[in-house]
Amino acid sequence: MKIVNARVFLNGRFIEGGVEFDEKIISAGAQVQGMEDALDAKGAYLIPGLIDVHTHGAMNEDSSDGKPEGLLKMGHYYARDGVTSWCPTTMTLKEPELTKAVEAIRDYQRPADGAKVAGIHLEGPFIAYEKRGAQNPDNISLPDAAMFHRLNEKSGGICRLITMAAEVEGAVEFIREVRPVCSVSIGHTTANYEQAMRAYDAGASHATHLFNAMPPLGHRDPGVVAAAFDAGANVEMITDGYHIHPAVVRMTQQLFGDRFVMISDSLRCAGMPDGDYELGGQMITMKNNRATLKDSDTIAGSSIHLMEGLRRTVSFGVPLEAAVTAATFSPARAIRREKEIGSIAGGLAADLVLLDQHLQVQAVFIDGKKI
Repeated sequence: MKIVNARVFLNGRFIEGGVEFDEKIISAGAQVQGMEDALDAKGAYLIPGLIDVHTHGAMNEDSSDGKPEGLLKMGHYYARDGVTSWCPTTMTLKEPELTKAVEAIRDYQRPADGAKVAGIHLEGPFIAYEKRGAQNPDNISLPDAAMFHRLNEKSGGICRLITMAAEVEGAVEFIREVRPVCSVSIGHTTANYEQAMRAYDAGASHATHLFNAMPPLGHRDPGVVAAAFDAGANVEMITDGYHIHPAVVRMTQQLFGDRFVMISDSLRCAGMPDGDYELGGQMITMKNNRATLKDSDTIAGSSIHLMEGLRRTVSFGVPLEAAVTAATFSPARAIRREKEIGSIAGGLAADLVLLDQHLQVQAVFIDGKKI
């Protein structure tokens, strides 16, 4: 199949041209022309499918539930608005609950209208009590590499990202053991700059929802933010406009460049009306699309789809090219999948999204099939 007369996102910029593909990209660029058996994009943007590496749930379903039918419902929710791959993200839970969750994710069979699972993100349970945020404190534990390996084995080897605190006992040893098979992210942490740098020197390569659930960036105590910058780490950011001020979104993107990774951190309340919802054994309340722990001002995750996060990021003043990179190539690289997904390039999966001038989705293709 061909898509022609598009503004194709290639190597970080838009060019006039098209894409030829079957299940994978065959060729892309100005040379792809001709209208026979081709879809005329009529000048629309053609970008890679979005990749959400930190999302707990949507449509009143959660990755931690261990429900196959819930994952199918979530996969449909993501795909219909242009997220073609996602990492189901678990909460800080006990090992039996995490085992049930990763086994369900392992067995997920993508429906024709659903997104692909790109791997699993374990957010916890090896986090700091003081920066637990909306995580259940009863389930926090010290780093346990044997537990991680058991969970990864049960998942079929698809644990791609794990969030942990840098300063807790055994963190450095855990990172050294786990990094060969899984990207390690620093988050839900009280770590200072020196502690964070020890973690990054040991092999951590990511920071979870930068600025949230960690000490602030200070001019004398720069903390995780500056350590991530000095270490060349990838940094996630929730761009819903509630978690981070738009000025800080702009600043962070310019500071980190293509190491800036956009995430939704969406909860089961995404796509649902205001009300009360469960999160990792605790209750949250969503009001005016803002989620907090029930009867508290503690902000939880978000209620947005990553495509809405992309639109908001652009509205904050981040260039479209940078925003697209942050939602496609950068997350793919963060989970070590950039040679398979995240770009429009020969040999990569034909996961494609057509957007109009207002960044509204016109069409979504996954593995070359229009959904």
